[in-house]
Amino acid sequence: MSALLAADLAPFPVPSIEYSAISPLIAIFGAAVLGVLVEALLPRTARRPVQLVLTFGALAVAFGLVIWQRDTRATVLEGAVTIDGPTLFLQGTIIALAFVAALVMAERRVDVAGDDFAPRASALPGSDYERDLTRLGWLQTEVWPLLLFSIGGMVLFPASGDLLTMFIALEVLSLPLYLLTGMARRRRLLSQEASLKYFVLGAFSSALFLYGVALLYGFAGTVSLSGIAEALTDDAQQYGLVLGGTALVAIGLLFKIGASPFHQWTPDVYQGAPTSVTGFMAACTKVAAFGALLKVLFVALGGVRWDWAPMLWVIAVLTMVVGSIVAITQTDMKRMLAYSAVAQAGFVLVGVVAASPDGMAGTLVYLVAYGFASVGAFAVVTLVRDATGEATHLSQWAGLGKRSPLVAGVFALFLLAFAGIPLTSGFIGKFAVFTAGVASGAVALVVIAVVASAIAAFFYIRVILLMFFHDPAPDGPAVVVPSSMTTIAIAVTVAVTIVVGVIPQPLLALISDAGVFVR
Repeated sequence: MSALLAADLAPFPVPSIEYSAISPLIAIFGAAVLGVLVEALLPRTARRPVQLVLTFGALAVAFGLVIWQRDTRATVLEGAVTIDGPTLFLQGTIIALAFVAALVMAERRVDVAGDDFAPRASALPGSDYERDLTRLGWLQTEVWPLLLFSIGGMVLFPASGDLLTMFIALEVLSLPLYLLTGMARRRRLLSQEASLKYFVLGAFSSALFLYGVALLYGFAGTVSLSGIAEALTDDAQQYGLVLGGTALVAIGLLFKIGASPFHQWTPDVYQGAPTSVTGFMAACTKVAAFGALLKVLFVALGGVRWDWAPMLWVIAVLTMVVGSIVAITQTDMKRMLAYSAVAQAGFVLVGVVAASPDGMAGTLVYLVAYGFASVGAFAVVTLVRDATGEATHLSQWAGLGKRSPLVAGVFALFLLAFAGIPLTSGFIGKFAVFTAGVASGAVALVVIAVVASAIAAFFYIRVILLMFFHDPAPDGPAVVVPSSMTTIAIAVTVAVTIVVGVIPQPLLALISDAGVFVR
């Protein structure tokens, strides 16, 4: 019997695992698992500091490991993961943005009634302690392992070497986000409704993505990105499977990007989620999803560029126009920023449509610029509060420049970056993708993008005028003095927005050195 078992097992080689290449993933997922154990084993009063140490420690270690293997170009885990320059750049960007967003998520808020106090020392684990945390406005401690699992999925997403690994990464990053969206205490009904919408629509997009994977596997006989590329060059038959699979996989990725017409979840989720979580989603999810989209289109489906480029051309136009026009009608700050994110996704798609090394480089520049400005903008939104909590109605921001010129000035800087005004990072991002679009022949698309940028600039400037050229209401909201963590987060995002806008050469050189995806 043992001889038969040995004979059966003999043909199966033991897979090699290159631990150094996947060390950032090990650091993040390892800390996430430890965070789950902390929630299960430690008393309530001890969980928060331990979770913060685990979260920030893991992100710092993972970022250092990404820098350490900056020259790595390899396919590991039997082809499931590929490590190359663009992948490492995307991973470093995601981790850096997540670190800054986590600083905002760790912020200590004031109570809705204005009391500023610490939990009672005599509070025992249980409902009393939970009520104290609620009044303080701290996010629940289970947020931190969920955050780490989501970040791990995002880091794996653009590193995936095959579509099955990419699907697993998609689910790992998405499921914690569905839960994080529903964790706003003071707007529980709105938050849980947004979470349910996000989950239902996300489930549909994941199913479409998996169906597309099945079609591409039916064509190529493999889910490997490089294997699909080879099949496209070797076999000109069964293009129906290729086109159907490409469309369905693209829909799954465009949903995460928030491109129109797959953007319907964006305003509800951005408004319903805790604002600090919204900042994390707006920045990190977009970077990870665009990284995966670039990898699929450039590595696996480059041979059918003339088939998917027109589709993305139309989606880019629709995304820019819908996001820019609908944002004008919004009266809630978070919903306005949500439609702004939709429009920004359309601008980034211009670089993707270019389908060239310059287009990919422009896309990466834009993702860095938008990511840091987005985290900073939502961090500022968390500071403007009244007796009921965050003041997100636009009318409540009237005269904010007279109440708090510094906070209003910082927020205006981020809005100008979104608008693409010179001397901000947003201008460099738009210039990079528009230049790549013109070079690839998509002149009409760039012209539409410029018109959409002008429309989008209207509602950004409108908010700036509202803050600085209107009188504040006597009972208007106040600006909460931020903690050191939020102060650091805003300072970092301001610095990146200005430095990249004034001195973009180091970032451009870093992206140029990254090269292209390894096949």
